[in-house]
Amino acid sequence: MCRYPAPSRSVSAGGVYYVDVPTIARLGPYRFFFFSGDRNEPRHVHVERQDMLAKFWLAGALLAESKGFPAHELRTLARIVAEHRDEFAEAWDEHFGS
Repeated sequence: MCRYPAPSRSVSAGGVYYVDVPTIARLGPYRFFFFSGDRNEPRHVHVERQDMLAKFWLAGALLAESKGFPAHELRTLARIVAEHRDEFAEAWDEHFGS
């Protein structure tokens, strides 16, 4: 069984409800996580640094979308996702029960 840092909680824009945003890894300046509401999508991981955000599909470590990251950093992130794909997939399955 994987053990990852405890889930963080994020308040909605209106401050009315909480959304599970489990952090699955912190590697260098990056936080890797997923949203609990993403269960109906294929396995993927979100990554953030400061106000930049990207989403990578775990199958193939392919970039799904990005906001703010420069191209050279996205290439670095793709390599990190590929290197940790099994750990991220295990965290996904643990959380979503796949």
